[in-house]
Amino acid sequence: MYSYSGKIPVDIVVSGGGTGGHIYPAISIAETLKQIVPELRIAFIGNVSGPEARLIPQCGFPFHPISVSGFPRYWTWQWGRVILKLATSLVQTFKLFQKLKPKIVIGTGGYVSGPVLLVARLKQIPIILQEQNAIPGLTNRFMAHFVKVAYLGLPTARPHFPSIGIITGNPVRAEITDPPKKNDRLYHKYGLLPNLKTIFVMGGSQGATAINQMVMETMKKISGSNTFDEFQIIHQTGQRDYEIVNDFYRNQPHISALAKPYFNQIEEIYALADLLICRAGGSTLSEITAFGVPAVLVPRPSRDRHQYYNAKVLSNAQAAIIQKQSKTDPKEFLETIRNLLSDDELLLQMKSNSLRIGKPNASQEIAQSILGHIDY
Repeated sequence: MYSYSGKIPVDIVVSGGGTGGHIYPAISIAETLKQIVPELRIAFIGNVSGPEARLIPQCGFPFHPISVSGFPRYWTWQWGRVILKLATSLVQTFKLFQKLKPKIVIGTGGYVSGPVLLVARLKQIPIILQEQNAIPGLTNRFMAHFVKVAYLGLPTARPHFPSIGIITGNPVRAEITDPPKKNDRLYHKYGLLPNLKTIFVMGGSQGATAINQMVMETMKKISGSNTFDEFQIIHQTGQRDYEIVNDFYRNQPHISALAKPYFNQIEEIYALADLLICRAGGSTLSEITAFGVPAVLVPRPSRDRHQYYNAKVLSNAQAAIIQKQSKTDPKEFLETIRNLLSDDELLLQMKSNSLRIGKPNASQEIAQSILGHIDY
């Protein structure tokens, strides 16, 4: 936790938001920079209604809100409102830069970083990008021609940043790089049994309804029995689906399950997991490879299929398998889960392969490089 004295101007402005996949790398970079140079002054700019408005202040960094919306992917009447918001956000950012006077601007993706990076470009302030995914998002693709350096989470992103891309891995939170011990005390903290294999179901920081539904349909294939002892489940549902998922497990008393909207100490859950079922966002993959958790990856469908290409990196390394959302038969999926959990040798090999491609020191590498681009 870092306190802020309110002093301006600042040395660095960081912008990225919309999802935890953009926010947590930004926080990790900022925290690591402050660890190396405590007197460094860092401020964040993000969406007034985004999750960053809550998460950034919790970490002790100053947060300056702007009002912005993402661009629709097709022609719609909403374009008028979006363009008006974009114009407003540019004016807001100009005013903030007049006050903050940053020496360098860091963008970690998400549409909120668009106006911030654009104003930095117009004011000729050096820009640095951090890209988490195999296929960059719209903002980072557009800004790629105007930045000093881009730190890449996955090597498959390199063609999009041929002259400025540095493959570092994605920044992960400090607690992820110092995992807790997997012991009876930790199992008991979450009401779990040490003798059962543990599945962690996670749809990302906001949950994923499709994964929640997929897992519930799959668990329905387990015949009702008071002696079911194949595995237990930890399920991060997201706030929206919590009541539905929690009620489902209450009606399946033969399945040992713990459901919560969100786990604040996610490193403890990773430590307990024998198998992870999750999306394939770049930041998520960096966290699970830092821990070496074998995974079933369910890429979120999108036009650019960036999560599929993210997942291919782990699949090709035999650290995970890919399960397509649209082609999931619950009975077959249950059989896949059972086969994985019953093969200790395979799980151990997947864990080893995952750790081999993990880059837990990415935050330090990125922070040291950034400091080489700034006078402080």
